[in-house]
Amino acid sequence: MIKILNVVGARPNFMKMAPLIEAMGRHPDQICHRLVHTGQHYDERMSRSFFEALGMPRPDVDLEVGSGSHAEQTGRVMMAFEKVCLAERPDWVVVVGDVNSTLACSITAKKLGIRVAHVEAGLRSGDMDMPEEINRLCTDVICDLLFTTDRVASENLAREGVADHKVFFVGNVMIDTLLKHRALAEGLELLEGIGVVPGGYGVVTLHRPSNVDRRDVLEGILAALAEIARQLPIVFPMHPRTRKMIDEFGLAGYLGQPEAGRGIITLEPQGYLEFMHLNMNARVVLTDSGGLQEETTVLGIPCITLRSNTERPITCLEGTNRVVGSGQEAILAAAAEVLEGRWPSGRVPERWDGRAAERIVEVLLSADQAN
Repeated sequence: MIKILNVVGARPNFMKMAPLIEAMGRHPDQICHRLVHTGQHYDERMSRSFFEALGMPRPDVDLEVGSGSHAEQTGRVMMAFEKVCLAERPDWVVVVGDVNSTLACSITAKKLGIRVAHVEAGLRSGDMDMPEEINRLCTDVICDLLFTTDRVASENLAREGVADHKVFFVGNVMIDTLLKHRALAEGLELLEGIGVVPGGYGVVTLHRPSNVDRRDVLEGILAALAEIARQLPIVFPMHPRTRKMIDEFGLAGYLGQPEAGRGIITLEPQGYLEFMHLNMNARVVLTDSGGLQEETTVLGIPCITLRSNTERPITCLEGTNRVVGSGQEAILAAAAEVLEGRWPSGRVPERWDGRAAERIVEVLLSADQAN
């Protein structure tokens, strides 16, 4: 029997961890697993809806570290997680993604002699101004097992000198979750209440500091969205940070009052199933999110990424994604390609088949038997 601590720190981690917990649950005689939520990002209403939608158990341990600077948050997670590791004495700690909790828990476990597995390893944007890039690099250096979503990620690790026996190309656990819940999301009836029809609107998500914390950048993006919305209504589930900055900068005028068949329709943040329903029925998605680039690739929806780089280049090489930056003209040019039917279709990358979590658990069991 091996004991595993599974760590989540923010809502994007939930979608990655849910299929792993389910896969581990199929081996009750071999795996004892507990879920630790660091509380790095926590909103009771939204977190509860995600746990319920994904069928995840409530966390066994909630560290409740809250927000703060990167150093404060990372330090608080390390101090709290050390106590959990000393009490639980796990054989493995499994971390996902690239949030501060991922790095903090990896360092803490390794210093206690506990083996660590990183799910979604090897992703690289090349942008060291992104805190997530630093978290990815440092986590991958110290982990014992590295599970990659695609061959580009595996090649990144090889180029960095990571030993082959540590790296396993398993596929994408986010896509495990999407495929499992796709039919349920399809069955929702949301569009009529919003005032849009399938294929007749765009979706936008915006939250990265590089896009929302500078007035000139945010204004350029909003101006582009307002222009697109003259032809295609835009549904905008707005992140609290983005709403705050729009108000502070006095840019709410770009949102205006949506009219029939056009304009920007702002919504509160959506639950997982509701958000998937919006995306799968959209004509186009405009985003600065990482995970959404992957989901739109599988859904076959054109994705315009409002960043200068991506840690998920496979979505551009094989999928429906294009990185255009945050400039108004580039955004409008990309949107025109979609509206004119000139956006190329993509394909689903290798092993994005809903079985990534199953492969990960097989490797964990084999690795434990080998020790």
